[in-house]
Amino acid sequence: VQLQASGGGLVQAGGSLRLSCAASGRTGSRYAMGWFRQATGKEREFVASISWSGGTTYYADSVKGRFTISGDNAKYTAYLQMNSLKPEDTAVYYCAFSPLGLASSSISAYRYWGQGTQVTVSS
Repeated sequence: VQLQASGGGLVQAGGSLRLSCAASGRTGSRYAMGWFRQATGKEREFVASISWSGGTTYYADSVKGRFTISGDNAKYTAYLQMNSLKPEDTAVYYCAFSPLGLASSSISAYRYWGQGTQVTVSS
């Protein structure tokens, strides 16, 4: 499975960005996708995840109410709509793919990772 992430950029605090992650290859029909982020000097952390089997979504507390994860099964694409962005949201955002079909906040649950896209929020 290959993942192609896009949509990062520079935005002012309070602004919005929409990230996309397209999966290709042997994806199967039951899978989950997630978004993680890693700020400079910090560990990679969970942001949001979605399961296609039941439409289950999970969010990190730090982004609840501001970020929304969604998916397009026909395109094997996951989206992360980010609103009310804050400078502390600045990080490289990675999309991840799990063939197990269960949305998870654990890094170890995901087998495939995208290349990352930079999100910078200025104050």
